Amino acid sequence: MSTVRETVEVGVPVHTAYNQWTQFEEFPNFMEGVEEVRQVDDRHNHWTTKIGGVRREFDTEIVDQLPDERVTWRTTSGDTNQKGSVRFERVDDTHTRVELVMEVEPSGAMDKVADMTGTIDRRVKGDMKRFKEYIEERGAESGAWRGRIQPGGGTGPTGGTGPVGGGTGGFGGTGDSGSGF
Repeated sequence: MSTVRETVEVGVPVHTAYNQWTQFEEFPNFMEGVEEVRQVDDRHNHWTTKIGGVRREFDTEIVDQLPDERVTWRTTSGDTNQKGSVRFERVDDTHTRVELVMEVEPSGAMDKVADMTGTIDRRVKGDMKRFKEYIEERGAESGAWRGRIQPGGGTGPTGGTGPVGGGTGGFGGTGDSGSGF
């Protein structure tokens, strides 16, 4: 498995950055190669990516989610194998550090080449930059899900606005075959 790590500082409060991140169905607006993210329930999403002409579909599960702090996920089925976490750290009242750490298992020749040539790292870096631009341009989140998902299956109180929350917290396809970030 390859590990990818990228951090950006966004010019919005921590709750705004976190709240926007929970709007997984909006990921195609800033994630290259992601065609659709469909939320199944608070914990599960179905992804469709198309990278380098290759379409992939896979499912993800949130395994840990704590408002304003982190979203951790893993794939459960489909054309990709990954797990990762996004962490949110308050810098000051109007700035947040967003750090993504993801482990991706290249599944085919194209994935392995993309990993060896740094394409996956560049994809993640670009997606994080686009998230920064997306949330700073908006200045406010489009919705929120403030529920708690605990490792081992527990779900805390839900609250918030917008579409059903939870989800993968992953960025769209990595490499040329859409491994999904």
